[in-house]
Amino acid sequence: MKELEFVDYLTRKFKVKRPVVMGIGDDCAVLEHTRGKYMLLTSDMLIEGVHFERNTAPFAIGWKAMAVNISDIAAMGGVPEYALVSVGVPKKKNIKFLKKITDGIEALCRKFDISVIGGDTNRAGKTVLSIALMGEVEKKRLITRSGARPGDLLFVTGKLGCGRVKHLSFLPRLREARILGNFKISSMIDLSDGLALDLNRLARASSVGARVHKELIPIFGARGSFKEMISRGEDFELLFTVSPGEAKKIMKHIRRKKDLAVTRIGEITRVLGVRIVEESGRSKLLKSRGFRHL
Repeated sequence: MKELEFVDYLTRKFKVKRPVVMGIGDDCAVLEHTRGKYMLLTSDMLIEGVHFERNTAPFAIGWKAMAVNISDIAAMGGVPEYALVSVGVPKKKNIKFLKKITDGIEALCRKFDISVIGGDTNRAGKTVLSIALMGEVEKKRLITRSGARPGDLLFVTGKLGCGRVKHLSFLPRLREARILGNFKISSMIDLSDGLALDLNRLARASSVGARVHKELIPIFGARGSFKEMISRGEDFELLFTVSPGEAKKIMKHIRRKKDLAVTRIGEITRVLGVRIVEESGRSKLLKSRGFRHL
């Protein structure tokens, strides 16, 4: 099965009950926690040959494994707190290799004040690293994929297409997400699998369409075709939607504080489907193509 088909299958198969507020289908699961906050839970797994190469520095493996989980928490507007780390390595890997992976994990934990509180170790045919991360978010600041509305404007942080260069060392956009949480963000998703695929996911979750303008999309350098830049994945930027009025407030804040870099790239439409508008004004369907895990 393709990944999206399998996720749909799991959503139908596993029904949620209280205190679960939101289960499968977003960047994190959401649970009732305290009177004013939700608990956020996410889990990501890195596998040698899929997410990193055999000769990748173990520090970078640990860093990326923690970073991709923090990025999921950021996409929901939250703050990460506790982690469970599970690792499987081939028999030939020594303790130094494992310690270097731990160093990469610890570097981000120190930066974002995250505590590692448990996990598991195993022998494996290839190096595998899985992290489950728990965080929390104020109920009024929770952001999901499903809140976009027709007329909303579409924004992205940073630049796209640099995943191949920075995927092992990127810094999750947690600070940016917390700033955006001060505004009425209608929907958000982290761009783990590429703009083309993740924008389709957001539109689908919100039951809306979207239109993006090719000339507005911020591209990093010239390391491949435009199609590759928006579909190769692992940018880990934030894609979000806001009403036009709220967008003005955000831009006013940026002019005053200069603490956030975002670019408007399109708008949400009533007509289902995601379309990309060429410089000529002609548009075509933007297919759900991106980094595939299955």
